[in-house]
Amino acid sequence: MDKRASRLKRALRQRSKIKQLGVNRLTVHKTSQHIYAQVLSTDGKTTLASAATTQADVKSAVNNKTGNIAAASEVGKKIAQKAIEAGVTVVAFDRSGFKYHGRVKALADAAREAGLKF
Repeated sequence: MDKRASRLKRALRQRSKIKQLGVNRLTVHKTSQHIYAQVLSTDGKTTLASAATTQADVKSAVNNKTGNIAAASEVGKKIAQKAIEAGVTVVAFDRSGFKYHGRVKALADAAREAGLKF
């Protein structure tokens, strides 16, 4: 089993558990250059808030260095801020099968500090 298949298998297992909980989910996706975050409704069809390192305000805050932990922390702050404005305070953290360290952990910690509970 290759690396991508293993990640997708972990993601499927995690999403089935989140679906049983019936709460909004904070989904994270990362590439080598960028990191993306969305807060999805319980049905998974409606995006309530989103943030990414591709957005101009986030890019300028991290001086166009988008593939590092500082950029992930900035995205975590932005997504928490937008989610709270949308009326969401409790979410389940869906890391999309990525291991919980580095940029994924930095995003989660920043979102928690900014007021999201998961």
